[in-house]
Amino acid sequence: MSVTLATHRVWRLGADIDTDLLAPGHAMKHGIDIIARHCLEAVRPDFAAGVQRGDVIVAGPNFGIGSSREQAAAVLVHLGVRAVIAPSYSGLYFRNAFNVGLLLLTCAQAETLGEGDRIALDATVPGVVGPDGRPLACEPVPGFLMDMVRAGGLLNQLRQRAGRPASKKATDA
Repeated sequence: MSVTLATHRVWRLGADIDTDLLAPGHAMKHGIDIIARHCLEAVRPDFAAGVQRGDVIVAGPNFGIGSSREQAAAVLVHLGVRAVIAPSYSGLYFRNAFNVGLLLLTCAQAETLGEGDRIALDATVPGVVGPDGRPLACEPVPGFLMDMVRAGGLLNQLRQRAGRPASKKATDA
């Protein structure tokens, strides 16, 4: 029996996307709704208004370099980004992303994917199926991090363990 995976639209970015591009300093005095309006405005002015729930970002190496601001990952969750696929990430960004429920896939072949491609994410592996139907090799994601993504982030995971409901944001995903 074959299973059809949902497809996701690719937003293609280059290398060295830093946290100030994701959550610009001038917007940090505001809440996540306002920060989200400015996400990637310096490199992709069309991103915040055009991204749709379930879209994915494919980037070059060193995604999330810069400061440790958690909003740089939270803004992508707020905008509905399903995952980020890149060859490498900043260590701080990597952990912040999983803490807020954002899936990061480390794929050496990420840069073979293009703007607007339709790709599938296989959460069971986890992995990426390219637009040509071929799988892209991704590094394994530890189970405890996948559990965080499924729960909608670390805080929701802890709420669930305590028998309390997850926040509304996680249940909408």
